Amino acid sequence: MRDFWNTALRDLGKIGVAYILITVGTWLVFMILIPQLIMFDYSLRPMLPLRELGGPKDVWTLKNYMVFFSNRLHMAIFFKTIWSSLIVTVVALVICYPIAFYLAKVARGAKVGLLMLGLIIPYWINELLRLFAWQIILADLGILNQLLIFLGIIVDPINFRMGNGAVILGMTYAYILFMVFPIYNVMESLDSNQLDAARDLGSSWLRIHYKIVVPHAKPGIAVGCTMTFMLAAGTVAAPQLLGSPSSFWFTQVINTNFECANWNLGAAYATVLMLLCVMFMFIMLKIFKVGLKELTQ
Repeated sequence: MRDFWNTALRDLGKIGVAYILITVGTWLVFMILIPQLIMFDYSLRPMLPLRELGGPKDVWTLKNYMVFFSNRLHMAIFFKTIWSSLIVTVVALVICYPIAFYLAKVARGAKVGLLMLGLIIPYWINELLRLFAWQIILADLGILNQLLIFLGIIVDPINFRMGNGAVILGMTYAYILFMVFPIYNVMESLDSNQLDAARDLGSSWLRIHYKIVVPHAKPGIAVGCTMTFMLAAGTVAAPQLLGSPSSFWFTQVINTNFECANWNLGAAYATVLMLLCVMFMFIMLKIFKVGLKELTQ
């Protein structure tokens, strides 16, 4: 990968490199850095009437953060969101790891293309439409309940949307590609001769994966887990469409604050969630013993 980028940069020349640097720098500054700084500034200011903005009361304060830490309900929703996002990440990893390994080291020829196409085609449809499809499947009179009643397994419909189960299922499906492809990209570079040699020496498949495949795939696993967790923790559509009142998500609390024009409190809550996601990324890097440099290779 590094050789590819070095060659590409040489071919582009100085003007091409300058164009890329300016474009990427502009994107980072105006679309990420400045909005985050504005949101952080909002989070440190009290909610005031328009006529008092810029006045003596418009000063930095930790009041909005104190509201979060003193509100037991919002704290409970926050921790439930984090726990559920971790479950989504683990479930996605368990599902995607064997898929990525099969695509990278087992499947050959046209089968790889067909399987890739099968994974990608559902994502040609908007995420909201895919969530509506799950809503139809899991509804009280949905496809799954009708099938179970037809087979005589149940008599009355099951409320699949009670609790967080439907939300976790919908998000696992929605973000599965963000786990599969980082792991697949890393596994593809693994020398198959190592696997053959370990198998010839009598190692079990479990030991081969534990000693060879997983250590090699650590950067991809770290990236996949980080992306899946961040997307799950930051989603609004999935819990709103698939959840019940008992499965209220922390992002819905943030969204409610912004809809009620309490941007300051919403910005504080959003900052807390953002900081936790950044912490999770570094925890993943620490667990898998991967550096930031390895993630870009």
